[in-house]
Amino acid sequence: MTQSAPSKSATPSVILVGVDFGLPHFDGELEELGLLAQTAGYSVAGRVACKRRAPDPALFVGSGKADEIRMLAESTGATEVLFDQALSPAQQRNLERHLGLAVNDRTLLILEIFAQRARSHEGKLQVELARLQYLQTRLVRRWSHLERQSGGIGMRGGPGETQIELDRRMIGDAIKRTRDRLDKVKRQRATQRRQRERRDAFNISLVGYTNAGKSSLFNALVKARAYAADQLFATLDTTTRQLYLGEAGRSVSLSDTVGFIRDLPHGLVNAFAATLQEAADADLLLHVVDASNPGHPEQIASVQEVLREIGAGEIPQILVFNKLDAVEPDRQPLVLSDFVELGGQQVPRIFLSARTGVGLDELRALLAERALASAQDKSPVSGGHQGDGEDGCP
Repeated sequence: MTQSAPSKSATPSVILVGVDFGLPHFDGELEELGLLAQTAGYSVAGRVACKRRAPDPALFVGSGKADEIRMLAESTGATEVLFDQALSPAQQRNLERHLGLAVNDRTLLILEIFAQRARSHEGKLQVELARLQYLQTRLVRRWSHLERQSGGIGMRGGPGETQIELDRRMIGDAIKRTRDRLDKVKRQRATQRRQRERRDAFNISLVGYTNAGKSSLFNALVKARAYAADQLFATLDTTTRQLYLGEAGRSVSLSDTVGFIRDLPHGLVNAFAATLQEAADADLLLHVVDASNPGHPEQIASVQEVLREIGAGEIPQILVFNKLDAVEPDRQPLVLSDFVELGGQQVPRIFLSARTGVGLDELRALLAERALASAQDKSPVSGGHQGDGEDGCP
């Protein structure tokens, strides 16, 4: 399937390519990749989707489809090709030679967006580490044309050391420095978490697929001004505020975390371990879902997979179906709260709109109920001390 659109000269234009290998989550219209490209500052000149049983070892899509992509790029004036799946360094190198254009994949695109959006010192370090780890595997593509260097006074390398070996060593050193700096930030964050624990805080983390409206819900609950926009990865850095729950007579700690996405690069999962640790250390997860998106079941599954990867799969959850105001009238729920099966357990589900405020009172009441239950579970039989342990509700 091939679709094309007129390219825009104001921004770099790209051809989007996706290959259907028979997986259930394949996005035939490449809608999500297009949103990622626009978020990164590209305009979409055309889209190409095809079916294969397995990737072509050399060109991923095969020579015939590669020729089709090249002709589409020539006709639309596109300057780059973006693949919806991860490419091996050899496939990327071969495609660039065949197409005569820059070729990148979903992994690098997400890294580029994260690099643009990171604001905190920790977030920038995490992005830099993931970027360096990605580049480390691509050096053969960038430097294979260079000849061997000769050793000598003032030369960076020893006798016969190649440019690729030099750059691999330099990137290895940069990775080590970045990891050391990130470890220091992680220790500081761990100290902050221990201080919250000593204050008997009940910790709630907002998690969910990117653009599900987590930051909008965060702002609606705590009256904060965290950045929120209708785009992918609007928020990268964790923001934590106190949320007072009148029904419980206490405040809880509420954190807004980075959005998840299908096929999130493992390097980013590892690099963002410190930020995602807020979710792993939470007493309760508010799993925010875009109720207006027909693909939300697949998005829920993607979030659950990442939660398991970071050790947060067993933390109690509340499913929050947001953007109720954008749901078609014939798909509106009959009730605003019920229970649904998730991971083999029955979990509460609440429908709401962070934009209009519908359902927010019901969510606050449920949060207060959970906070009180947690305090009672941790209180000694004879006393009234409140703690922040595991929630006993499903």
